[in-house]
Amino acid sequence: MARYRKTLRRKKGGTTLATASRASAQPASRLPAVAGAAWPYASAPEAHELFLPAARYELFVGGRWTKPKSGRYFQTIDPSTEEPLTQVANAGAADVDAAVRAARTAYERYWRRCPGSTRAKYLYRIARSITERSRELAVLESLDTGKPIREARDFDIPLAAAHFFYYAGWADKLAWAFPGKTPSPLGIAGQVIPWNFPLLMAAWKIAPALACGNTVVLKPAETTPITALILAEIIQQADLPDGVVNIITGGPDTGQSLVTHPGVDKIAFTGSTEVGKAIARECARLRRPVTLELGGKAANIIFDDAPIDQAVEGIINGIFFNQGHVCCAGSRLLVQEPVLETVVQKLDQRMQTLRIGPPLDKNTDIGAINSKAQLQKIRELVRSGDDAGRPRYETRCDLPDRGYWFRPTFFTNVALSDRIAREEIFGPVLSVMSFRTPDEAVDKANNTPYGLSAGVWSDKGSKNFKVTAQLQAGVVWANTFNKFDPSSPFGGYKESGFGREGGVHGLAPYLQR
Repeated sequence: MARYRKTLRRKKGGTTLATASRASAQPASRLPAVAGAAWPYASAPEAHELFLPAARYELFVGGRWTKPKSGRYFQTIDPSTEEPLTQVANAGAADVDAAVRAARTAYERYWRRCPGSTRAKYLYRIARSITERSRELAVLESLDTGKPIREARDFDIPLAAAHFFYYAGWADKLAWAFPGKTPSPLGIAGQVIPWNFPLLMAAWKIAPALACGNTVVLKPAETTPITALILAEIIQQADLPDGVVNIITGGPDTGQSLVTHPGVDKIAFTGSTEVGKAIARECARLRRPVTLELGGKAANIIFDDAPIDQAVEGIINGIFFNQGHVCCAGSRLLVQEPVLETVVQKLDQRMQTLRIGPPLDKNTDIGAINSKAQLQKIRELVRSGDDAGRPRYETRCDLPDRGYWFRPTFFTNVALSDRIAREEIFGPVLSVMSFRTPDEAVDKANNTPYGLSAGVWSDKGSKNFKVTAQLQAGVVWANTFNKFDPSSPFGGYKESGFGREGGVHGLAPYLQR
């Protein structure tokens, strides 16, 4: 086979595409080489000419597109090329106040009085429109975040639509969801979402809030606002009453203005633990309800009786396919000693087959890191692993000169005290540790300030149930990883936050009972 492992270069629009074998890496002039491909892949770019973002986006307040009172805009970029994408309004305190006032007017005049069946009608419309515009949304999500088009197309967008469909079904059944109680809405929900799953996080928060009769002011992340703004277009086209959903864009100051605004009745935040703690303190001072979905350092536990190939594929899916850009990414791997060598070997072999390249290429497995700041953080933590002397494995390929890229990487012989084992990297970096007994595995898995998710791999169902019951994590998967469903609750313990999103549990934070 070695003689077939040749580099194929294909010129297309002045760009050189290349593949490379495990044994060597060939340079690429702009796009990264494919690591470990025994056979070359032709480029398969998703057609996107019809789905490019607008030149400028305003604020969506009171059902209308309005220019920011601050008069300021900021530019977003494509993380895979560092080329500008669009200009976005930068909301100031006056813009936040206008959005909250619009939400209050909509809440008092009609939304709180709408029958559940009417609210459901609007949610169904939004869900159907997301489905109809799924290709456009997938392309824009990929451009904005740097994630592969396959992930946006097959996971993010369908699951976002599914959440609107799911909560549309609950809108007229709240009394059945909480028997013996009389649920009523809280009022104005201020919601702040992160950059890793922009549309999905918006759906997670907006859908249950609207189903319960609340109105919303949403602030997307400053680096990935585009699909949230397209969602505003969808909401406008669905004839949702003016002011029920308001979407304001901006940086940390905009988020702080929303969190501290006296007219907001409830805060929902997904993001870093540091910011989440600050929000929790502010909401405690204001005696305001809050739900927080924060950082994670998920552990995957592989026992010696596990289906090894299936487990390795689950590890790859849990940390590399999403570039580690998931709070619940399985960034720690605990392997029972009898199979440690086998797992490391198979993990390295599988990692070498991953294709790193343009996010809009349908063959791409690993896209770009979302921002320069995030890339610098990943590099810093990886250097700490090198400084600690931990053996390092990574894909063997050249990366482009432009854009924010990082090779899938894992360290072995990692100690619990290492920074790479304790701090959230939010990148395609895995820490591998060993254990001997189930009790040791549980102790190591729980030895973290986080408690968002975990995974257990074993052929014995009794062992799966026993171990999962001892893990301090809000979500535990058995013989799989990163599987989501709108009917299933999601959330964490300890410094991973509190409260739940998804399922019937996701309704409770938006209701007085």
